[in-house]
Amino acid sequence: MMNLNKTIIYFLFISIAACTSSTKSLNIVSTYEEPQDPDVSTTENWSTLSKGLHASFTSTNNRFIKSILPSITQNYEWKGEAWKGERISSQIVLWSKDSISKVTTDISDFKSETGTKLPASIAQLRFVKYVITDEFAGGCGYRKPEDFASSLAADALDNVSSYSIKANETRPLWITIDVPANTEPGNYSSSITLNIEGQEAQHFTLNLTVIAKTLPPAKDWKFHLDLWQNPYAVARYHKVKPWSQEHWNLLKPLMKNLADAGQKVITVSLNKRPWGGQTFDQFEAMINWTKKKNGNWVYDFSIFDNWVQFMMDLGIKNQISCYSMVPWGNEFYYFDESKNEEVKIKAVPGSKEYEDFWIPFLSQFKLHLQEKGWNNITRMAMDERGPKEMQAMFKLLNKYAPEFGASFADNHKSYKLYPNQLKDLSVAFGATVDEEDLKLRKANGYISTHYVCCSDGFPNVFTFSPPSEGVFIGWYSIAANFDGFLRWAYNSWVENPLQDSRFRAWPAGDTYLVYPDNRSSIRFETLREGIQDAEKIRILREEFKSRTMQTELDELNQLVAQFNITEKPDDLETLLKNAKASLNIFATK
Repeated sequence: MMNLNKTIIYFLFISIAACTSSTKSLNIVSTYEEPQDPDVSTTENWSTLSKGLHASFTSTNNRFIKSILPSITQNYEWKGEAWKGERISSQIVLWSKDSISKVTTDISDFKSETGTKLPASIAQLRFVKYVITDEFAGGCGYRKPEDFASSLAADALDNVSSYSIKANETRPLWITIDVPANTEPGNYSSSITLNIEGQEAQHFTLNLTVIAKTLPPAKDWKFHLDLWQNPYAVARYHKVKPWSQEHWNLLKPLMKNLADAGQKVITVSLNKRPWGGQTFDQFEAMINWTKKKNGNWVYDFSIFDNWVQFMMDLGIKNQISCYSMVPWGNEFYYFDESKNEEVKIKAVPGSKEYEDFWIPFLSQFKLHLQEKGWNNITRMAMDERGPKEMQAMFKLLNKYAPEFGASFADNHKSYKLYPNQLKDLSVAFGATVDEEDLKLRKANGYISTHYVCCSDGFPNVFTFSPPSEGVFIGWYSIAANFDGFLRWAYNSWVENPLQDSRFRAWPAGDTYLVYPDNRSSIRFETLREGIQDAEKIRILREEFKSRTMQTELDELNQLVAQFNITEKPDDLETLLKNAKASLNIFATK
């Protein structure tokens, strides 16, 4: 098996001949090797299948198992509706009892009934790769792999459109269409061709209806998305020096993908190991703390400045969340010049040691932020800390840097203890925030979101989670009157994220949503889809209010209200499908 920590070299051959200018063909010779299947089905009778490659459009809610024959009716035509500026996805699944050495894909331009043309480049075709996953089985807690059922989950979207299909294998193909914001509304059609070595090509028709309503660019979405970033995982996986030019080059496409999903928050580690090193790649300090021989403190903000500016240049500029004045274990690190070594101290909020450590920093940090113009968007961020520690921290923060306020993931249901300090509050899924408190927070310009973690069997974005749950998160967020959604790990990769999504603690996939080399995932794309739906709901609500369309507003609110639930309904996929169709009908009013 290949060492997946090594760089995989892709050979790209892009051929767009003058006589076939209406198709986009991207043929890639090699890709990374998948893991061995830990749970190959022995009940499937592939021998009964007719020879050759079989393929069909299928729902994006289907997460296929590699060794299982798809139980679907073959379909060669897809219909979809989208707003201008929206991303919409589809899925084709391929399966064969024979080994097929090469399958390539072509897609034609999208042409409307009036002759308007959208280039084939608005669509991206990516084969879906499998990764080892496990099961929920109670959720949180350290786990031994042998104690949990393992299997392969179709999740990673590989940036290839040429693939070999092995015998007795099911292989999904994910289609992403980004509708340009200036598209003329109407009905468009395109065709996907599967060129199969040794067989006749297969053709599939895409029918896309573009609605006369525009989704603004992601930077203008109001949905407050907060997925925590881990730049140190990128450096480790690719074996580059942190903050070297190679590191920045690798970070750029990965974080641009996050910005394009509407991310609003920059994750900063003020000090080392703010979460006690719970991830495979621990967070280092983005600010160097030095205690001089004379007892004075000196802080080097250069990494912090470069990271924040880098993310802002990508379009993520609403908030800087700084972890943490209350880290797990209350441990802090600094370089002691008199000892010429790094020192670790334990300082509990409220103690003299804590004040001696934080007061000089807050004084210099807020002056630095004022110079940068970032002081009003900076939050001191805490993750699931207890009320006693939080109250002691706030006593200090309110005295020395009250302008910051706090960002807090609250699993203690303690938000009422600090009504004016929590400028950014995220509560655990299923926890309620009183309606009056939500209204007051909105009136004050504060952010209120919810989050899911290892304890939530539903909804979630584990590698084994049904894709529809990612979409549901967006609908629930707006149905429960939250401003958005928080998830603690965008890219805290495990040791071999392309091979095995399991971790020493928590269900598989809990620590990351995307893969190395800027590979997206079914989970990330469906989460983004739900966020788009939430934005569409917000836009329609505002429009119905401005046009005094009370009946339509009431009907829309009734549609959305059915997603204010905390237990999974039996028909979630159908519920979402019907609601999305209704949403597009509302858009035509």
